[in-house]
Amino acid sequence: MIYFSSLLKTNDKYKPATERLFAALTAHGVPYKLIENTRDIWLRDFMPVKTKSGKYISFRYEPSYLNDYPELRTDFRKKIAPSLSLENLVYSDINLDGGNIVFSPSRKTAVISDRIFMENWNYSSAELVQELEQLLEARVIIIPSLSSDMTGHADGMVRFVDENTVIGNASCYLFGLEAHIKVALRNHGIEVIDFSYLDSKGDSAVGCYLNFLETEQAIFLPVFGVDMDSETVETAKNIFNKTIIPVNINEIAKDGGVLNCISWET
Repeated sequence: MIYFSSLLKTNDKYKPATERLFAALTAHGVPYKLIENTRDIWLRDFMPVKTKSGKYISFRYEPSYLNDYPELRTDFRKKIAPSLSLENLVYSDINLDGGNIVFSPSRKTAVISDRIFMENWNYSSAELVQELEQLLEARVIIIPSLSSDMTGHADGMVRFVDENTVIGNASCYLFGLEAHIKVALRNHGIEVIDFSYLDSKGDSAVGCYLNFLETEQAIFLPVFGVDMDSETVETAKNIFNKTIIPVNINEIAKDGGVLNCISWET
């Protein structure tokens, strides 16, 4: 089951993109539900993370980028958890957004950006990684984050194709970041395929194609009404052994996130 915030339906700004997305999901037989009592639409960040054994890990959600906007922090434990009745729910005091965890298909590997260290200064790096590996039941690989990115989330930089391959933003070469990400991943036996990326200004996520929504059978690929869209769709078809479904998501992307950011699954 795929979940989204009910705010997508009530916020007029998001309605055009939301209607296109929900129509695409319905057309391809993907069930979805709406979650009430969220303070923003970025469900991925404050909802729990599912491990390979079926446990749900709820991390502390107090990102530094929201220090001046406490009204935007959703309290999953008090406001949402009671209505979901999740089994095997575990709470952790580690401060970590779900969008900064990118699992491999088996969930045996998790890629997390080094922003995790800044958000948990009370831990040593080694201690933090060790505890994360125990909680996530996975090998944890740390990659560098883009300093100019407000969130520094890994799901804006890499996504897995299979256990030993990820796609990464090709144009990160402009910042010298892509080479460092490739080194970090190759040191753990993971290859990186360059994927389309259109650099946008400010906090907009327009052009972040790899922040797609993946189901068992399909990839709902964000597109943005630009020339690069058709090329990216063809590239995705050549990389993934799944149906590629383009969805124009501009109205949401302009506010800083795309399809993986707004979704959560059980």
